Order: sequence, then C-alpha cells, then structure tokens
Amino acid sequence: MATYVYETIPKSPKALPRRFEVEQKMSDPALKVDPQSGLPVRRVISGGCGVVTHGSSILSMNVKRGK
Repeated sequence: MATYVYETIPKSPKALPRRFEVEQKMSDPALKVDPQSGLPVRRVISGGCGVVTHGSSILSMNVKRGK
C-alpha cells in the first residue's frame, strides 16, 4: 500500500490547511473530502524515495572481484 499526503482546502484564505497521511492502494480513487472535518482536500505531490539496484554505485565499489 502507498502512503499519500492530503491537504485540506480551507474556505477562508487566512485559514491554514491541515495535512494528513492516508494509506491507500494505488488503484483506490483519491479522497475528495477530509474524513475528520469534511473540508475538500487535494493530494500533495511529494518526492518519493527509490533504490537503484543496477549500474556502478558506491556500494558496488566494495565488492571484491575474483581474478
């Protein structure tokens, strides 16, 4: 399951949005309202993390190679 960050869209421009995380399947539709307050929400795009498992990297430099 993926963790998505959502942010409420306040009615007043002076009000601060509330951010919260929700675990959802990638196939689940995005939330439209905050389950806590009932305000409309938008999904926040954030950077993910990835692991590179191929190519030369700092980790492959420590591998002793046979002759």
